[in-house]
Amino acid sequence: MCNSETIYEIYDILHREEPLLRSLSEEVITTRFNNQNRSIKMLVGHLIDSASNNHQRMVRLQYVKATDTDMNGQAVGVLDFPDYTQDNDLWIRLQDYQHEDWNTLVSLWKFYNLHMIHLIESVDTSAYDNIWLDFENNVVSLRDMIEGYTGHLKLHLAQIHELIGR
Repeated sequence: MCNSETIYEIYDILHREEPLLRSLSEEVITTRFNNQNRSIKMLVGHLIDSASNNHQRMVRLQYVKATDTDMNGQAVGVLDFPDYTQDNDLWIRLQDYQHEDWNTLVSLWKFYNLHMIHLIESVDTSAYDNIWLDFENNVVSLRDMIEGYTGHLKLHLAQIHELIGR
């Protein structure tokens, strides 16, 4: 996948999902929980956290200095940046997404993703091979991060659709 495919996917997701999210009742968004005990409001909040964290990583990966080499001996930058994966539920709880105004959440999700599109369009492709190590020491390149961004969106939107269908 290339940047333009990722950008198209994000636009498509926003175009499809924003009207649906805005149409949901307070009862649906606050009382239906998935197997992680997350409501639809919490899932949208988590997607905002994901956009926020990926935004930071994508920006920082573009200016991190080459301090290591990849498998081909090419110099790459390695980003030292905390992972929040193990703290997702804590982030959701501390920000109290369950009690956030729904229209504010949906708007923030939409506009953060519009900014992500701009960021991805502007990315310095010479930094594609710079890497970030997550909390389990998995290697994630800037390229992988960009190409994988919509997968995470789709995963949680599928959970939202499942909750809507209940």
